[in-house]
Amino acid sequence: MLTHGRRTITALVFSLLLAAPVAGSDEFEKEPIRYSQARPDNRVSRLQERIDAGQFRAVFDERMGYLPWLLDQLHVPRSSQVLVFSKTSLQRSRIAPKTPRALYFNDDVYVGYCQHGPMMEISAVDPKLGTVFYTLEQEAGDRPVFTRQGDTCLLCHASSQTRGMPGHLVRSTYPDASGLPILSAGTHRIDQTSPLERRWGGWYVTGTHGKMTHLGNLVVRDRRPPEQVENLGGLNVVNLKDRFDTSAYLTPHSDIVALMVLEHQAEMHNFIARAGIQTRLALHEEAELNRELGRAADYRSETTTRRIKNACDPLVKYMLCCNEAPLTDAIAGTSSFAQEFVQRGPRDGQGRSLRDLDVRTRLFKYPCSYLIYSPAFAALPAEAQDYTLHRLYDVLQGRAYSRDFDHLTGDDCRAIREILTATKKDLPAYWNAP
Repeated sequence: MLTHGRRTITALVFSLLLAAPVAGSDEFEKEPIRYSQARPDNRVSRLQERIDAGQFRAVFDERMGYLPWLLDQLHVPRSSQVLVFSKTSLQRSRIAPKTPRALYFNDDVYVGYCQHGPMMEISAVDPKLGTVFYTLEQEAGDRPVFTRQGDTCLLCHASSQTRGMPGHLVRSTYPDASGLPILSAGTHRIDQTSPLERRWGGWYVTGTHGKMTHLGNLVVRDRRPPEQVENLGGLNVVNLKDRFDTSAYLTPHSDIVALMVLEHQAEMHNFIARAGIQTRLALHEEAELNRELGRAADYRSETTTRRIKNACDPLVKYMLCCNEAPLTDAIAGTSSFAQEFVQRGPRDGQGRSLRDLDVRTRLFKYPCSYLIYSPAFAALPAEAQDYTLHRLYDVLQGRAYSRDFDHLTGDDCRAIREILTATKKDLPAYWNAP
């Protein structure tokens, strides 16, 4: 009983440490965003509208509750399943190396499932609000209700870890035998720039990756410093059956390629959301100032222009995979995720897509994020989208004099430019000029 109490307290402390606030972290509650009061418009909110209208009945599975039905309704592939066993989320008491939490995702929604958990956790990409969080009670009924969450999720998901905006967060930890992160060993916030040797602590990983190392499948049995932790038994694992009962999940996989795509797009969503929110705030504040000073309504100050640039430049860099951690060996997953992921992309006349994978030296064959096609990107304010597309065009034309883009070869730039002009129909006219 005492041990359990200590673990509960430690888990709470860990959550609070992850949620360290930042100055101005409530900016998204200001006009014109009004995050908590605004009405969401995303895949989950639209699904709820259809349920409320009685357009269909939900299907409750005796073993997994609403999970199979929900994935089908949201068009989330089962092959996207990845498994995390560190106690770093809302239902931490349900999570352990023997009972990992399953996460499923597509381009604009994430679904978390715990064995015998009282609820499922869902985050949806919302074009105006960034990320909106929901829970769904695992109780049988024809018309389930998605409950929007506020501070319960924002404590961690709108902190310094997400740059003060509601967003997604992928972490790597050093978990003990119960799944509790060892705080003294530290943690790592993970995205496409993170070296592989720091990734996936507290996650199961299935797939091969040659001589490269990572922290996946690792349970720390003692209190050694992280630099002394060896993970020989967790590398190039293709089967998890000897670690827990995989039949309790929709698939037996926690695919390494799915994990890499998840890390890329979770942070990409954050950059899109931040660019949108910061631009809307800048434009709103300038409009108010223009009224107060009697200036023309369309007056644009250097300060506002700079704020939009500062919000969008990081988006362009991440979109073009700047500072991406290189791969030194080929990576291969164990599920059908890679094949299904590649098939979903629009293709140009040469059969090329931004969803094409490399997974030998880098994640994508053509290093430009497929989320440029997403509703969230399309919903960026015109000023943010115009700046982003113009900056992207300059980079691909070789006009951006910055070492940030030195990783892009001439062939890379030409291929990305040709793919986009053939597949993204709403590009400005100058993209198609000779």
